[in-house]
Order: sequence, then structure tokens, then C-alpha cells
Amino acid sequence: MIGIDHLSPRSVGGVTIAQCVALIAPLAVVATADPERFALNLVAALVAALVWEGIFATLRRRVLSFHGVTTAFIVAVVLPPEIAIWQIVFAVSLGVILGELVFGGRGFGFVQPAAVALSLLLISFPELQLRQSTTALAVATVPGAVLLLLMGLISWRVLVGAIIASAVLLALRGAEMEPVTVATAMAFALVFLVCDPISAAATPIGRWIYGALAGGLVIVFSPPGAPTAEAMVFAALMSGVFAPLIDHVVILIHARREMRRHA
Repeated sequence: MIGIDHLSPRSVGGVTIAQCVALIAPLAVVATADPERFALNLVAALVAALVWEGIFATLRRRVLSFHGVTTAFIVAVVLPPEIAIWQIVFAVSLGVILGELVFGGRGFGFVQPAAVALSLLLISFPELQLRQSTTALAVATVPGAVLLLLMGLISWRVLVGAIIASAVLLALRGAEMEPVTVATAMAFALVFLVCDPISAAATPIGRWIYGALAGGLVIVFSPPGAPTAEAMVFAALMSGVFAPLIDHVVILIHARREMRRHA
């Protein structure tokens, strides 16, 4: 049985539930394009995630968790509808195992499992193109983003840092793009991949740096034109890798300043 404390907003279980609720609208928008195929892809992703959750829970003699559901939801939104089922199972399995379970479960890793799954899929199958964000998907992301912001599960500093950095790099490139176009392309991945509360930086200053790094990498990885879903995935993965280092440096600098002040 799961205790009430395990479902509090700040707990790992609470984060999982909140993210699932926030993902309902994006899932519904994507499902309208091809309901049957989307349902098949979603079931494949869910089964792959939960099977591995069950295997690791059995091996470690722990209670089965359902944290892989959010990974399956995010992957199902971003994957193209024509992808093979075995490719979905491959990607979700690697994402859940390498991004979460090998570290001891959700909350112990340092990279976003869905970003791991999608990046490994793109590396393994370079010809594959992810579903690009649409206006409808971007609009559907907003209620979930507001919910997660109000619950303190994503940081406004990361959001603002990413937006500022991407805008600056676009200006330096001389690219003339409508802000709405850029926001539409970045909205979903920015909220659910870059701003993930577990893989993002934890210190206030670190969140600014982390968000700026992610926003800058999106533009660097994108071809001329609007940011792509592929660029968002790799930017989320790379910034997540550097998040612990960013926090460590920020804490180290703060500690040295305190030592000098009290010396």
C-alpha cells in the first residue's frame, strides 16, 4: 500500500501523478490525428515501461512503482505515428532502464528518461523524424505547465533562462522568426523534458544557467528555421548531463564566498 506521504506533491509519487495529469491534454491532442495508431503506440510504450519497472522491483524486492508511465506518455506524444512497435519498445526500454532504473529508480538519476529514450532512438535510426510540435499541442501544453508551476514542480527560472538564451542566439544568427513560431516549436519539450524537476538543476542560480544552456543548445542543434523536436531532445539530454556539475559549481562558489566573509 502507498502511504499518503508518498503521494504528497513534493514526493516522487506526487510528481509522477502531477505530470500524468499535466500530460492529459497533449495526449488528447495528438490522439485526434490517428486515434487507433496512437492508442497502439501508447499501449506499447506503457507495457514496455511497466514491464521493466516490474522486473527491477522484483529483483530489488520493492513495491512496483508506476513512474515509467510519464516516460511512456511523453514518448507517445513525440513519436511519429508510423513508427514500428518494436522501435517503441526498444526506445522506452532503454530510456527507463538507463535513465532511471539502473540508478535505483525515479529521483536517483540525473537525466530525463524520455530524453534518453528519444535520443537513443534518433541515434540508432537516423532516418527517423519525430513529431514536430503544432499550435494545438503547444496550447494543450499550457494548462499542464501552469499546474506544474503552481505546484512548484517546474522552475520559472529554467523557462525564462531557456527563452532568453534561445532568443539571443536567434538574434545573433540573424534569423527572422516569429516568437509564436519559436514558442510553438519549443513548448512541449521545454516543459516536459527540459524542466523535468528531477533532471533539472536544483539551485536558483543553477536553474538560470541550466535553462540558458538548454535554450542555447536548442538553437545550436536546430537547422535554420524553427527549432525542431530532435534539437529539443538532444538539448534536454545534454543540459541534464551538465545539471549536477552546474549545481556543484554554484554551491562551491557560494561556500567559498561564505568562508571568505567569515574568515
